[in-house]
Amino acid sequence: MRPMLGLIDPHHTLTMPERVVVNSGFDVLCHALESFTAIPYNERSPRPANPKDRPTYQGSNPISDIWARQALRILGTYFRRAVYDADDIEARSAMHLASSFAGMGFGNAGVHLCHGLSYAISGNVKTYVCKDYENHHPVVPHGLSVVLTAPAVFKYTYPLCPDRHLEAAQLLGTDTSGVRREDAGLVLSDTVKQFMYDLKVDNGLKAIGLRSDDISKLVRGTIPQERVTKLSPRPVVEEDLARLFEESMSVF
Repeated sequence: MRPMLGLIDPHHTLTMPERVVVNSGFDVLCHALESFTAIPYNERSPRPANPKDRPTYQGSNPISDIWARQALRILGTYFRRAVYDADDIEARSAMHLASSFAGMGFGNAGVHLCHGLSYAISGNVKTYVCKDYENHHPVVPHGLSVVLTAPAVFKYTYPLCPDRHLEAAQLLGTDTSGVRREDAGLVLSDTVKQFMYDLKVDNGLKAIGLRSDDISKLVRGTIPQERVTKLSPRPVVEEDLARLFEESMSVF
């Protein structure tokens, strides 16, 4: 389903609790980062024999890049402000707009591993209850489930598009002058970690009740998510997925 019309009214966000703002913001951040670093539209292969077998998304492209870049700029400026000052209508307005920009970008380009891994994380929740959510059962908010693996994911994907990883870090506010291309993954990973630390995100999968013993279930739950995992600039096999989950058990 796709909406015919979207009304962007930041006043609706002013009563959002802090953790809801944080987790919603990290979903926006991952939408923008993943669409910007997805496999380019002209590098997807092999060509499907039947058009009905084409993927849902097209991969990064010049149009989706416009939306992703602008969303990342906004996040770098306003994300922290929007969380810690509920009355900052400028920051809440900007983040609401960034959400729409990133949505238009990934709705065309797609997302990849952070989202691909998130479904198994949410599906294997045991006892975790997030502050500020009125839950009657354990649940991992979507934005939290995608960002917990983001530092590991971008260290993994960078070799296929290091310049894009560096540009993304720069758009988010990191000084990348003099940074070597081979350090691009670490720089973007650390940039995301700093946002997570500043905004008091739970420290990895262990903090939400998952353990190394759960990794085989997490991998099995991720394998079917090819509509997004196939958009990763760097292909993954089961062993790669297992390492990404293991590395994400603790973030800081």
